[in-house]
Amino acid sequence: MVVYGIVVSVLIFIAFSNQAYDDPFITYRYAANILNGNGFVYNVGERVLSTTTPLFTLLLAISGSLWHDLPRLAVLLGAASLAAGGWLLWDLSRTWMTPVVGWAALVLYPTFPLLIATLGSETPLYLALCLAAFASYSHQRYTLTGLTAGLATLARPDGILVVVILTIHYLLRRRVAIPWLGISIFLAILLGWGIFAWAYFGSPVPVTLAAKQQQGAMVISQRFAEGFLTVLRGYRSWLYLFEGLLAVLGVALAFYRRSPWLLVLSWTGLYFISYSLLGVSRYFWYYAPLVPGFVAAVGLGISTLNFRSTISRDSSAASLKWANFLVGFFLIILTFGQLSSLWLARQQPDNRYPVYRAVGQWLRSNTRTDQSVGALEVGIIGYYGGRPMVDFAGLIQPQLAARLTSGKDYEDAAIWAVKTYHPEYLVLQAGLFPRLEQGFVKENCQKAHDFPGADYGYPANLYVFSCNR
Repeated sequence: MVVYGIVVSVLIFIAFSNQAYDDPFITYRYAANILNGNGFVYNVGERVLSTTTPLFTLLLAISGSLWHDLPRLAVLLGAASLAAGGWLLWDLSRTWMTPVVGWAALVLYPTFPLLIATLGSETPLYLALCLAAFASYSHQRYTLTGLTAGLATLARPDGILVVVILTIHYLLRRRVAIPWLGISIFLAILLGWGIFAWAYFGSPVPVTLAAKQQQGAMVISQRFAEGFLTVLRGYRSWLYLFEGLLAVLGVALAFYRRSPWLLVLSWTGLYFISYSLLGVSRYFWYYAPLVPGFVAAVGLGISTLNFRSTISRDSSAASLKWANFLVGFFLIILTFGQLSSLWLARQQPDNRYPVYRAVGQWLRSNTRTDQSVGALEVGIIGYYGGRPMVDFAGLIQPQLAARLTSGKDYEDAAIWAVKTYHPEYLVLQAGLFPRLEQGFVKENCQKAHDFPGADYGYPANLYVFSCNR
């Protein structure tokens, strides 16, 4: 399995080392500021918690002292985490005596397009830690369970859902001595971070939670539950329809046999319900934690092809060979199907990255370090620009997030932001905010630089404006 982990990690990293999207760059900037001695901050001097993943931030800051290219470092950590996730599902399959699920996980989990799309973020690491908690629990190693569950919650707050599922199962099924050491480790991790965050930021709750709830309330946005149907539209090919059918069979089999995999499936269901109730806006990475349960269900569905145990009582060598052939055949077909999807995804990287990076680099070279910049998406621009940022989406300034209501849009927030925070520079996409351009910008700003979209493979032009304070 060491060879599997190394090979899968290296192949994923080589294929997707340039994977990038805007949101994780906010975390990279926190890590860079820690590395540079500026503290756990996004804007220097402003103690606002705008990252949901303190563990990933600290891991990048520590590792960044060895490799300063934080975006690529994050992809490498994500690739290793995807390989670890596949191995951990395989380990669970051995414990729970469902080998087909294990083989399915080894090939389908690290190649699932939605997971690959999250490379560079904390999501692969978070999922690996959640699966590590399930795996250690299945081995009754409760101290390790407490540690991995605590780290998962520090990687993303919804890791607490794993603890909820395992606690309920332990109280209902195990009924043995309470594992106080494991509980103590888990609580020490949470309390340690909570005390620090309360003292340092004024609250352990990231401002991004309220911002993304507010975003979901806007007319132009979709909330999580509604957005799930939108995300599914990207998986309408025969491959994923077939996987969906296998998953339905797998869930039915899990309930019929009262399989231990119901633990993982319960986590998947609780996650979906929790995010639906939170009402956050639709972001594709919010749906990635549904994948481990889905892959496990697909594996269980494929296992129904094992005629020995599910269709007939015939356990002859011929029937066993035929069943194993079918299992292997379907795994090969599904794996090559997913690899084909990944090849297409690799040909279509996020076209915002090149132009946003160019904007950030221009700002770093042509503005003072104390001059603030307003933009709708501040991740990539802010990381490469290194300037104080005003985020029109409300992820950096909590007061701005409160402006995102059902009757408003991002342009309303931008107009309020420039009048309230008075950024010296604005980065605007041509025609996106016409009222802002024709009003405040026309009266108070001058165009400082053009970034023609055609030069960067982007469908619109970007402009940097210099404004009077």
